[in-house]
Amino acid sequence: MIRRIGKYTIGFEETPSIIGYASVAGKMENEGPLGGSFDKVIYDSYDGLDTYEQAESMLQTEAVSLAISKAGLKADDIDCIFAGDLLNQCTGSSYALLDFNIPYLGQYGACSTMAQGLIMASIFVESGAASIAMCTTSSHFCSAERQYRFPLEYGGVRTPSAQWTVTGSGSCVLKNVKKGPSIARATVGRIVDLGIKDANNMGAAMAPAAAQTLKNYFEDTQTQPSDYDLILTGDLGEVGSKSLYDLLKREGIDISSRHNDCGLIIYDRKKQDVHSGGSGCGCAASVFCSKILSEMCDEKISNILFMATGALMSPTTCGQGAGIPSIAHLINVKNR
Repeated sequence: MIRRIGKYTIGFEETPSIIGYASVAGKMENEGPLGGSFDKVIYDSYDGLDTYEQAESMLQTEAVSLAISKAGLKADDIDCIFAGDLLNQCTGSSYALLDFNIPYLGQYGACSTMAQGLIMASIFVESGAASIAMCTTSSHFCSAERQYRFPLEYGGVRTPSAQWTVTGSGSCVLKNVKKGPSIARATVGRIVDLGIKDANNMGAAMAPAAAQTLKNYFEDTQTQPSDYDLILTGDLGEVGSKSLYDLLKREGIDISSRHNDCGLIIYDRKKQDVHSGGSGCGCAASVFCSKILSEMCDEKISNILFMATGALMSPTTCGQGAGIPSIAHLINVKNR
């Protein structure tokens, strides 16, 4: 049964469990601190295909296949899959899932898509709309650069606040089995736009949405940062994480001792030239579906908040000088 908790949060009585998960990452991501923790590494940016976009679709295909296999299932066992990416009209997901023949609901939450997909899959499983549901998302550095900034051949100089789009994918299989990492609560974010217009400063644009969602969650659940082993944000990077601390401290909330960010975890910023850190749908997805869920399964951590953040702009709106609306969706994951 799904119940309301406060104004913005929902609770899951059965707490759908993540029974299978998988991550796929690129060569650069595997050279970072999480090297060796991904289920599969793609060393060729094209993955043997003709375009970067096709390679991105293959990231999802591999992640979904691996997650299904690790859950001891086959594609026919999956009732529904929620998927999205950064490519126009979510084409990365559409092509990736074409051959699985699984009922598909495309999602677009920009870099918040992994959390959004987990929320939707949990709702379907908890409500009985699906016995087994999945979610997946991806991003690819080269396809993102082509769509949102400049083709790589242009050789543009990146600003210090810029982040590096992760080449990676993550996928989860959910079912009510009452064991392992399970979705206990979720807060759906609200759109925030404080007038940030710089597409090379995603962290600053997304931090206000993250602060709003966290504040709403703590108020709804009557909990505090110290109640959790980890508060993990999606891809705020260095700039966005510092902004998040400042915004929350104005509300009397200090998460600094419990917080980490996927964009800061995935790369070694002293050795890898990624400026403010990682970003992209695949950033939160690949970190959550490798290091984080593995640590939960090993009982190193047992109660976390996972909040993926997304900038809801497009190349068209940025070119028109519009602000960057942002969103942040949060899930509370607990070990059963």
